[in-house]
Amino acid sequence: MILAKTGNEAMAYAMKQINPDVVAAYPITPATEIVQIFSNYVADGLVDTEFVPTESEHSAMSACVGASAAGARVMTSTSSQGLALMHEILYIAAGLRLPIVVGLVNRALSAPINIHCDHSDTMGSRDAGWIQIYTANSQEAYDSMIQAVKIAEKANLPVIVSTDAFIISHCMERLEVLDDDKVKAFLGDRKALYPLLDVDNPRTIGPLDLQDYFFEHKRSEIDAMNKTLPIIEEVAKEYGELFNRYYPVIEEYRTDDADVAIMALGSTADTLKEVVDDLREKGKKVGLIRGRVFRPLPVEAIKSAVRNVKALAVLDRSDAMNAFGGPLFGEVRSVMYEEKNKPLMNNYIYGLGGRDIEIEELVSVYDELFTILKNGRVDNLINYLGVRGG
Repeated sequence: MILAKTGNEAMAYAMKQINPDVVAAYPITPATEIVQIFSNYVADGLVDTEFVPTESEHSAMSACVGASAAGARVMTSTSSQGLALMHEILYIAAGLRLPIVVGLVNRALSAPINIHCDHSDTMGSRDAGWIQIYTANSQEAYDSMIQAVKIAEKANLPVIVSTDAFIISHCMERLEVLDDDKVKAFLGDRKALYPLLDVDNPRTIGPLDLQDYFFEHKRSEIDAMNKTLPIIEEVAKEYGELFNRYYPVIEEYRTDDADVAIMALGSTADTLKEVVDDLREKGKKVGLIRGRVFRPLPVEAIKSAVRNVKALAVLDRSDAMNAFGGPLFGEVRSVMYEEKNKPLMNNYIYGLGGRDIEIEELVSVYDELFTILKNGRVDNLINYLGVRGG
């Protein structure tokens, strides 16, 4: 079935078809619509979900932890300061290996107060032990929410699926949705390993864990995250075979013979495809590498994607605040450090607080990459694209 939906509506519709046992939520712009629309599904009796309106995002994630530990299939939604307020509980959810799914709308963190898109919220929680999936459009957001439930429950780890604020969340697109029964069959029922409500097999969850065992327990969590990429790929391939929509952990666009390429997350990648096509028509060998899964970092897929590229620009829609470049740039540069045929690389911080990224600016990045290739060196390693004053 074909519908016209915004990104928020697409995520809410996916949640309706998933029909989770519990959704605990507190509204925040620009993600409010996701749980608002979903609450209408609850009120209209279209889902069986227990909807828990809480007094804060901290409380919402706490309620999600309790419900998931009891054995329920659990989802919620948030953005920006809401994710920041959840931050304490994010670590608890991951450490307890609870497969909670969050539909997140990427928004700048205050101060100053800003309700528009950048990736500072999810990047601020990138090391909390959650799988992170960045989507490029509403269709992918819808499909990724469904896949995320299966990924989370196979890995026993929580998942964030994100869209770009207002660019995706509030813009209407053509959306192809599945039949309800197909979503239900794809997901099946949650089979919790150690549900707290299994009174015949009582267990302790979240005890005090000091020097004797904390390190080992953290190591097992780290190991679990390290094993999730095959699960993500397995679920993506199954979804692709069933429904003809496949999303790799790293998407390559016209990179086979590309001399230069840009790597980016989120909606900017779809804009870049148009830029790549236009420059290709002018005879320029350019390509695009889109990071879809950021946590766990798909190291081998990144290496493979840049195998033929001679110069690479990494675009970050957040800044690491006086680290060496943006978060994505630091990760990719580290991955390529030991490679013999690594590309010349530079970094562009762009679009903070929702500032538009113009076609001409993206073209200028490719132009700079060709200059780097010609000179054989990077003169400006870290750049701020589209900001007044350079």
